[in-house]
Amino acid sequence: MKATGPVLHARSRALPQTVAALLVTALLAVWAAHALDSYLDPERRVPVVALAPLIASAAIGTSLHSASAELDRTAVRPWWRRRAAHLLALTALAAALLPLAVLTSAQTFGPLAMIRNVLGCTGLTAAAAVVLGARLSWLPVFGYVSAVYLGVSGLTGNSLPPWAWLLQPAAGGTALTTAAVLFVAGGALYTVRGARATS
Repeated sequence: MKATGPVLHARSRALPQTVAALLVTALLAVWAAHALDSYLDPERRVPVVALAPLIASAAIGTSLHSASAELDRTAVRPWWRRRAAHLLALTALAAALLPLAVLTSAQTFGPLAMIRNVLGCTGLTAAAAVVLGARLSWLPVFGYVSAVYLGVSGLTGNSLPPWAWLLQPAAGGTALTTAAVLFVAGGALYTVRGARATS
């Protein structure tokens, strides 16, 4: 039995492996949140809320590659719809799974903060895939998350600078707006341009 176009597309983008990676990331996030006893103190969730979206966005980013960039550009049907569907579906899956790790105390580092961070990190990864290629798309996000995590240690709440949206305890306000803008901008750039071809 021959594989259909969507099946071949999913295989060429390593979609099954990416979905498996997202499931494993969610399980590890749930385990880590429990091991940190985060239900006692929401501040203990910071590593989970920062690192789980980073790992998920890295998995999504590596699946954005194209094994045949030339064919994508010369295809009869435009590929932007498939690229958009691919990115949106994986982001939605990550945004549905990762909040399971932080369901209690929704006001501080809860599910909305996790979803915010998934959106922001995935948007940065999508933009990086256009500039650096899918294989290295995780690198700028890793640098950013590391810099924020190490750079604002000891600061909390209103004392956090605006660029540290990732570690804002509440999900709303400018942090959510920043993450949404990053996702829309990075996703639109990837949808239009596709990932940079790498040798």
